[in-house]
Amino acid sequence: MATEALALPPRDWNIALRRLGPRLGMLVFLGGVGYLTILPLARLQYLALAHGARSYSEAYSRAGEWKTIKYTIYLGVGSLALALILGTGLAWAALSLPRRLAFLRAVPILPIVLPPLAGVLGWSFLLSPHPGYLNQLLRHLPWWSHQFEGPFNIYTVPWIIVITGLSLASFVYLFVAAGLENIKQELIEAGLVSGSSRFGVFFRVVLPLLRPSLVYGTGVALLLGLGQFTAPLLLGANQGITVLTTDMYLQTQQIPPQYGLAAAIGSPLLLFGILVLFANRILLGNHTRFITHGGKGGFKSAGRGSWSAATAIVLFGLFATVLPILALVVVSLSKFWSGVLDVHQFTLATWRTVTTASGVLPAIYNSIELSVIAAAATLPIAYIAALFLRKQREHRIFGPILDFVVAMPLSIPAVIFGVGFLLTYTHKPFVLYGTKWVIVLVYITLMIPFATRMILSGLAALGDAYIEAARVSGAGAVRTHLTILAPLLRPTFGGALALMFILLSHEFAASLLVRAPTVNVMGTVLYDYYENGGYPLVAVISLIMVGVTTAGVIVALIVGGSESFKKL
Repeated sequence: MATEALALPPRDWNIALRRLGPRLGMLVFLGGVGYLTILPLARLQYLALAHGARSYSEAYSRAGEWKTIKYTIYLGVGSLALALILGTGLAWAALSLPRRLAFLRAVPILPIVLPPLAGVLGWSFLLSPHPGYLNQLLRHLPWWSHQFEGPFNIYTVPWIIVITGLSLASFVYLFVAAGLENIKQELIEAGLVSGSSRFGVFFRVVLPLLRPSLVYGTGVALLLGLGQFTAPLLLGANQGITVLTTDMYLQTQQIPPQYGLAAAIGSPLLLFGILVLFANRILLGNHTRFITHGGKGGFKSAGRGSWSAATAIVLFGLFATVLPILALVVVSLSKFWSGVLDVHQFTLATWRTVTTASGVLPAIYNSIELSVIAAAATLPIAYIAALFLRKQREHRIFGPILDFVVAMPLSIPAVIFGVGFLLTYTHKPFVLYGTKWVIVLVYITLMIPFATRMILSGLAALGDAYIEAARVSGAGAVRTHLTILAPLLRPTFGGALALMFILLSHEFAASLLVRAPTVNVMGTVLYDYYENGGYPLVAVISLIMVGVTTAGVIVALIVGGSESFKKL
């Protein structure tokens, strides 16, 4: 009797499996992603809290620690303010461009393609107090002709904020511009027909629909500003300007390495990142409220186009991208960096040494190989995560947890993850230190939130109509995803691949911590030569990084089709 009572008809078993299958799948997927994103942070905190939280006591009783926190806040908030002003203004200007100059919409994205290392070094070549090329030029003007140095000093907090803000402005521009492009034109027309002015339509219609873009853009820019590593390390270390990320790195370079102290130092950034994640969930709520797919194009400005908008975008591109690259070109063609610009002394000798310089070519090959492998592996993980997150109402417990786990790498500086991975993968069960695979895992972990957010926005814009139509037509889940959703999301996939390749080919902070002496990427080998003072070779490697990144982005956009550029 008991056996008969427990037995279920085949139909009931199928229904039970259909209900239980997605939950088990999410649980397994959550465990795998959590191992990548949460375990390294947990190991760090365990180390910091060991021995009665001695590392915390030591970290925040040191002389100058609160000054480090102050510099971190200055850098984060200052760069955020500059990025919001520039990014939002550039997005609005891009919509006001004359049709013949529509190609200028790509200009504000160029600072993302420029590696942070290359950009920072380019500006140091321009605005170093005495030998900087731009300072040398400005001292020919009457106002500064009597000065031996300056008028600008790149090795100060305000200029570090400016350089960081210029790069973060591109991220804000991407979020705001994408939000404006996705707003259906009939919503604007409906507001105008109802008697509202364009000013009123902007605040009552456009601004509420832009809330996801503004919230994400502000959150990402603030987190990246607080976790900035490259500019403070290269420009501030010798001037006593230390932020939390550079302080963490310096502790890991001690003999013996002070990993517990480094974990305690990074805890404020970890806690703040978690707070930002919860703030995003509260402010955004249900993503489906912002579905804007379909209808007549995106938001369009009135008039024939503004030439002043075109001028503003060109000036930004000149200041943020062209000048640093020109400085790198000049230094790469010089025998040494002296600050004197003499075309007759230009030489290609440094470019010829790239093939013979120790470790340069292997580092280039490693960067390309590891970036491609990590991007290819991240895309399906991000797609599955986006599918689960899109149905959070069906997974009320695991859905928010997965959202939190996936977003963690976005809210935590790469330096913290680098230290965490170093601790995690030098112990069993996976001892990967000294191999390329530890770098690949770091790259995958860092890229999961970026790819997931892009794919999730693509799925949200498509809505449920395509999936419901497939079900009515009798298509199974696999066929629906492979033959319907995947082709429709091809531009999104291409944009995600391009963005991941950009970020991975530039990655420097985490790579610097988990690399082995025999495994380097472009960023780490460039930093080694910078430390040794080989500035012409540093400039050459920086320009190679720009070329590799550009080529990788072009290939990814070709794979994604002509529309993928709009998704970037």
